[in-house]
Amino acid sequence: MTGDVIVEKHDGVMRVVMNRAAKKNALTGPMYDAMTAALTEADSSEAIRAVVLEGSGGAFTAGNDLADFLAAATSGKETRAFQFIEKIATLDTPIVAAVDGVAVGVGTTLIFHCDLVYATPTAKFRMPFVDLGLVPEAGSSLLAPRRLGMAKASEYILLAEAFDGQAAMQAGLVNAVVPAADLSRTAMEAARKLAAKPSAALRASRALLRGDRADVRAAMKRESEAFAAALKSPDARKAFEAFFAKSKG
Repeated sequence: MTGDVIVEKHDGVMRVVMNRAAKKNALTGPMYDAMTAALTEADSSEAIRAVVLEGSGGAFTAGNDLADFLAAATSGKETRAFQFIEKIATLDTPIVAAVDGVAVGVGTTLIFHCDLVYATPTAKFRMPFVDLGLVPEAGSSLLAPRRLGMAKASEYILLAEAFDGQAAMQAGLVNAVVPAADLSRTAMEAARKLAAKPSAALRASRALLRGDRADVRAAMKRESEAFAAALKSPDARKAFEAFFAKSKG
């Protein structure tokens, strides 16, 4: 496991912490690999009954490290980001997310695949794909309207408006808003409750709630094709050039 991802196991719960606080936990290829490996282990281990996903340093994740992501995306190979999203979208083990600070791009879209989500008042969710000349990913084009309703999904995806923890709870994305000092404990307590349930019944109930995953896989495939095309567009190139110029300045 990379030092940018911490994996701990307690009381039937696997805690996965994105630990690149200096970069607001922006995700790199090795971080995706580490998290994918952790989730794979969770599903294959009878001792792991629930997963908690959180960030360090007052941030969930700023999304993809753009330089790292672009290098991978333009290589023509399946990105590690996609492998992680495919894993979290098809996971059998329940996932609890603890969101503080920024949750940008995949930091928001992965939430649609979590079972319980707790956030702080200062959590800041944003899906800036259109602003970058791109399209939504991780099945969010399907799951956001289902979860939030078409009006809010359009607002948050097309306008790329940021929204806080309270708005996320009102929209149905978050279960509860708690103080930052209580966030990790709240998520772990919920995960321990899940882990204490009869495992077979819990996983079967979760599968029934989620229904057939074929439609999510189909949405992800459509998004992946549209995303690859959008990456080559003048709009995306201009947005990335502006981003890198700003980061250097």
